[in-house]
Amino acid sequence: MSDLLARVTAFHVAFARRQAAEIVEAPEFPGVFAVRDEEFVRSHEHNHLVVTGPGTDPAMLPELAARWLGRRGQYAITVLDDEWGERAAPALAEAGYESGAIVLLTRETEGCELPEPAALPAELAELRAPVLRQQSEWYEDAELARQLTERRAARLRGAEQVHFLAARTPDGRIAGWSDLYLDRAAGLAQLEDLVTDTRHRGAGHGDTLLATGLALAAAAGIPRLFLAAEAADWPREWYGRRGFTEFGRIHSFHSR
Repeated sequence: MSDLLARVTAFHVAFARRQAAEIVEAPEFPGVFAVRDEEFVRSHEHNHLVVTGPGTDPAMLPELAARWLGRRGQYAITVLDDEWGERAAPALAEAGYESGAIVLLTRETEGCELPEPAALPAELAELRAPVLRQQSEWYEDAELARQLTERRAARLRGAEQVHFLAARTPDGRIAGWSDLYLDRAAGLAQLEDLVTDTRHRGAGHGDTLLATGLALAAAAGIPRLFLAAEAADWPREWYGRRGFTEFGRIHSFHSR
């Protein structure tokens, strides 16, 4: 799995850089860069420090986050190397950062076929209303909910091919959605942000989205699909029951 982990790390770096409105880095701080986007300033995905591995003193990371990301209510740092993330944790905790482990899960796509019914690609305009409604249910802050909805526009730049998938009710309403990123050159597909609308849970829409993503990756000739899940949250076990196995971890840190 070491080769897979290296390719996924490279995919994450490329994804962050491709969709960034701005990239900040300096040669004296190797293995670290920041991505910024003022249009989605409340989205940590588009405004965070990315650490790819050793090279910069972990104690410097909070200072770099403040310098490169500018004044903000909360700072986010993502460490893509598991060992380095463990080593950086004490210094970041001392600086007031909370940590969370993200597990990387994968399974092969060979033999995966489209379910019936399958999820279908959807335009951002069609997804906007159901996604905003769900985000507004999770977050009382209207501007935060809006930015977390609209940031999908930036994700269109992130990979060779980007599909927004939608699972629907029998009468055609969108009941769940997910992003599918395809990279034939890397031999990788990623399924990200899989969500079932609160009002439509328990009807198998998550399985429909997952099976569709696997089938589309297989049809594109991509042998392996991966995804990320919080180590302490229930989706990790949900994916495990569907044939996914853990092959690595990354670390997420947020200032208090």
